[in-house]
Amino acid sequence: MDPDREVLDAEWLDAALLELEDDIHWDAVPMLERAERYERQAHLLGDEMMVARARLSQANMRMRSGDVAEAAQRIWHIHQWAVDHDARRLTARTHLIWAAIHRHLGDAAQSLEHALLSVELLDETATGHMHIWHRAKLADALAFAGSYETARERFDQAERLTTELNRPDLRLYVLNNYAYSEHAAGNYAHAEQVAERLRVLADTHNFVLDATVLDTIGAIELGNGRYAQAEQTMLLCIEKYQLIRRDDADAMPEYLLNLARAQRGLGAYERAQLSLDDSRRLCADRELGHFMVQVHEEQAELHAARGEFAEAYEAHKSFHAAYLALRSRQREAQARTRQAMFETAEARQEAERFREQARRDPLTGLRNRRFIDEQLSRLIGTDPDLTVALVDLDHFKRINDQLSHDVGDQVLVQVAKILETELAAVSPDGFVARMGGEEFLMVLPGCPTPRAGRAVDSIRRAVGAYDWGGITHGLPVTISIGVACVSESEKLTQPGLLSTADRNLYAAKHGGRDRVVCGVPGPDRSRSYRDRASAA
Repeated sequence: MDPDREVLDAEWLDAALLELEDDIHWDAVPMLERAERYERQAHLLGDEMMVARARLSQANMRMRSGDVAEAAQRIWHIHQWAVDHDARRLTARTHLIWAAIHRHLGDAAQSLEHALLSVELLDETATGHMHIWHRAKLADALAFAGSYETARERFDQAERLTTELNRPDLRLYVLNNYAYSEHAAGNYAHAEQVAERLRVLADTHNFVLDATVLDTIGAIELGNGRYAQAEQTMLLCIEKYQLIRRDDADAMPEYLLNLARAQRGLGAYERAQLSLDDSRRLCADRELGHFMVQVHEEQAELHAARGEFAEAYEAHKSFHAAYLALRSRQREAQARTRQAMFETAEARQEAERFREQARRDPLTGLRNRRFIDEQLSRLIGTDPDLTVALVDLDHFKRINDQLSHDVGDQVLVQVAKILETELAAVSPDGFVARMGGEEFLMVLPGCPTPRAGRAVDSIRRAVGAYDWGGITHGLPVTISIGVACVSESEKLTQPGLLSTADRNLYAAKHGGRDRVVCGVPGPDRSRSYRDRASAA
């Protein structure tokens, strides 16, 4: 059976995506493959939201596997879709991943800004996992930015939430991140206190500490000079890692490096050299330049501890050369990622510009019929006091015939300016659009017929009172207007509302022009919308 067609059940796919989103996954590559399969299934179901969720999970896994530039490029499109569709939960998740991307780039300020947004966007639609984990990652970002006191407050807040929501499993990883951030800041005593709470939690709930957590504990023991304990912890860490056969390229080299440091601290130089050699071999095989730098540094320390100062000097030179090469590669990677982000942002801005242009009338600059079709149906369904007014220029054919089409265009542009300016004064949330030819539509949200009629009539008078001499050389310019409110429309649809306004416009035209007609049309004005030629 085609694996893409195995599951075409929306409820199942929603739950599967949630599991991918609300869990801490260490194996990025298989999770990426799963997210790609979920995207194909979401396409088959025709569910755009689940497609976007699957794509965001893919961006997350790409970043986790080291392809930061590709993740950065993809996330722009997902974020824009989420914002356009008011998908608040999805938007919050995009900012969380963005925070991690900027952390990879070494940009603490941007990382913190996105982490803050990922928390600010949390609402009743957010899952319990999100409420906890987004705050924990905000704490990570604060610590990365050097705001340690505030970071501790956020870690404490996230930990309290794990208790309130009965998520001791997440508390374990909140404490792990908390302990690691204190260790990274050099606060070894506080890191040890947090690590002890972590151990007590694991004992209480019979949690088996995985390699990631054991590595944190071992690093803290190293920082506090407890080398014998650190060696035992790192040996257990490596044993746990080998049992699960996880395919993390840089995990084992790091564990072996910490083991070598602990053994050097114990004075067990031969064991330390063996551990360091194993780490070096893996770094070379997997081209892990960032860890190879640390291997060279540790080799220099190990030579110095054994009194081999000439060898220590040579190892230090190798460390320095590797460090410079690493910084160069990091700058290149950062440049590629930033370029990818810039190009994607530029493309998005260009797309938005064309999208905006497609919804504007090129002559008058007003909104056009496409914009009306996008917005009016939504307003009709949510605003019982919505009123629309169809506007038509009186005797516009005479202006074109007697003066020229160029003068006619000038009149249309000026009428558009008057309508837009006057409408903004009486209905700030409203808008004016050009329907086509000499016909316009004014939309007045939250404005029932009596008030709308008075407002629209003042606009009609403003058009007639304008000094048209410089454009039409004496020919008057007036407008007729048909008004309709949602509450008076026969059908709560866009065609129904416009049909009512159109029949009132027809009545205004045939009642003498230069006037406004409101209310429910009588039997003598029973033409349906667009059932007439353009009025003269």
